[in-house]
Amino acid sequence: MERAGSRRPAGDNDTELDVHSPAMRRLLELAARAAQVDSTVLITGESGVGKERLARFIHRASPREQGPFVPINCCALPEALIESELFGHARGAFTGALHDRPGLFEAAECGTLLLDEVGDVPLLTQVKLLRVLQEHEVRRIGENRQRRVNVRLIAATNRTLTVDVAERRFRQDLYYRLRVVDLHVPPLRESSKTFEHWQKPCSRRSPERCGGRSAATQRQRWSECCDIHGPETSGNLRT
Repeated sequence: MERAGSRRPAGDNDTELDVHSPAMRRLLELAARAAQVDSTVLITGESGVGKERLARFIHRASPREQGPFVPINCCALPEALIESELFGHARGAFTGALHDRPGLFEAAECGTLLLDEVGDVPLLTQVKLLRVLQEHEVRRIGENRQRRVNVRLIAATNRTLTVDVAERRFRQDLYYRLRVVDLHVPPLRESSKTFEHWQKPCSRRSPERCGGRSAATQRQRWSECCDIHGPETSGNLRT
């Protein structure tokens, strides 16, 4: 069952990443190599550059591709709920906990868990997350026993975590645990040709899902934007 505010539905086009930008081609080569090992991956980049798409690409290219891909947006959950979502809880652990409930680490068993906006994870939860990465075990809230988990973790953020570490908003030990493989997604403005890729999935959707605009209109609007602003177009794109 999907959990409101945490998981997002996957689509068939989510891993389409054949782009013309040399920087993106190099990034995909690195991502494909990273997919073959079980190391944690930290994906950085501005909002809208396609960090979740890259995470899905890694999952689909990995030996875990037959397992689940479970994304969670950490900033979309209240601090009081994030640990229950990640680690699960036992019946009676808190008011409203009427049933035992596995967390997302258990839901992603033999697959991949994406912690999107990982920079927004509270410090206390960061300590528990670090232990999961070290011991490969989770303990549901309200339980005394540990449960083994077999999960590949990918984290993504649009924050500069080195600054957060320096200002003690993010744990340094967790930071280094997450960035065993460090992938940076360049912003769209660095290559206007990249839009040709991001526009393709939208062209296969109905006009209603693309804000009422056809694929031809999307291309025309982008061309006009580049003519006006030149190569320094500041925005990115969500599809």
